[in-house]
Amino acid sequence: MTPEAASSAILIRDGRILLIRRRNPPSFDMYAFPGGRAEPGETPDQTALREFEEETGITAHSPRQFAFYDLQAENPGRHFHLTVFLVEASPDEIAEARDDAADAGWFTPDEIRALNTPPSVIDCIDRLEREIMGR
Repeated sequence: MTPEAASSAILIRDGRILLIRRRNPPSFDMYAFPGGRAEPGETPDQTALREFEEETGITAHSPRQFAFYDLQAENPGRHFHLTVFLVEASPDEIAEARDDAADAGWFTPDEIRALNTPPSVIDCIDRLEREIMGR
């Protein structure tokens, strides 16, 4: 099975991380970083920025690759190559659940660990705390 390219984006503000609750599969009803499948001809960073804006209404910029996952085990019958980026955005922009996001919210790492999330999200949170947030 050929993997599908997908990207997601992490935005951190004041020690909180923006997550959306997914309205559609994969990861239906789970909290995750905004993201989704690549469109033909898109680079991973272009996918991350497009999906982020579609799902949150926030125009992000300056993507920096943070992680990569081969998600065959997380999605039975589907195989994704997920590239995760750290992004920046104007602090004036307000997150709203749009497109296939049922909800959007800002969470601390500890709050995220109590949510229903894919394993890749928790892995990223652990790395963020070690490498970026200084925990």
